[in-house]
Amino acid sequence: MMKVGFVSILGRPNVGKSTILNGILNQKISIVTDKSQTTRNNIRGILNRDDAQIIFVDTPGIHKPHEVLGKRMNNMAYSTAHDVDINLLIVDASVSFGPGDQYLIEHLDIHNSPLIIVFNKIDKARLPHVNSLKEKYLAHFPNAIIVETVATEKFNLDDLLNKIISLLPEGEPFYPTDVKTDKDEIFQIKEIIREKVLRMLKEEVPHSIAVYMESIEWDKNPMPIKANIIVEKESQKGIVIGADGKRIKVIGTRARQDIESLLKKHVYLELLVKVEKDWRNEEKALEMFGYKLEK
Repeated sequence: MMKVGFVSILGRPNVGKSTILNGILNQKISIVTDKSQTTRNNIRGILNRDDAQIIFVDTPGIHKPHEVLGKRMNNMAYSTAHDVDINLLIVDASVSFGPGDQYLIEHLDIHNSPLIIVFNKIDKARLPHVNSLKEKYLAHFPNAIIVETVATEKFNLDDLLNKIISLLPEGEPFYPTDVKTDKDEIFQIKEIIREKVLRMLKEEVPHSIAVYMESIEWDKNPMPIKANIIVEKESQKGIVIGADGKRIKVIGTRARQDIESLLKKHVYLELLVKVEKDWRNEEKALEMFGYKLEK
């Protein structure tokens, strides 16, 4: 028998959840940027070993929401916490405990299953500060296991993985051993495009970005892919396109390279920027852009 189970990755925005997932799997499953709320969907990344199959669920960062999209993202994280064998709560050890941490602690109910609190980015924190953070979290989650990591350097991810495996039940695999994620190629292509947009933009605009797939002609070579980058205002459209179309050209080039690496074939990528006003509060738009309410 092997160890098998589901493990959630929870936490505030920008604490390193996706970096930890990608580091453990030694493969890029979730996109990573320095912008908060980069992850908008629950994304399963599957680790297959001779002795274990672990299905990690990377969740959107928990934050005080201002739009319907934000509420939906929080609900994805909350619901996941109740449906897994182990919860990982990722904390940025380099910043002080603040209102965002308090909001998370008050809204997250994860008393039903083992909890590992991962204090990430400890290379940027002083020891007294880390100890103070631990006290605050352990006061609320007294039975939690503590692990310190530096996800960008993969420091202590082996120790974290060993603790996870020790807590998992035995069972049969849920997925074939060659499956790495539950997301299809269209989802992955859209996320690659969104990642390149986010990395090129300053604050404010990133939260307004979505990607809609117009068409893919799978049988052609090079493969034509037509996708729309969605913004909420005309002014944002100009920012994404850039002077003389330079920014959208760089976004397209970088996205095409990653998409070709994913699909293992040549791609012709066409990107258009379109305005969909206040789409983050519109039910039809949320569903169209891939953020439908998960039952």
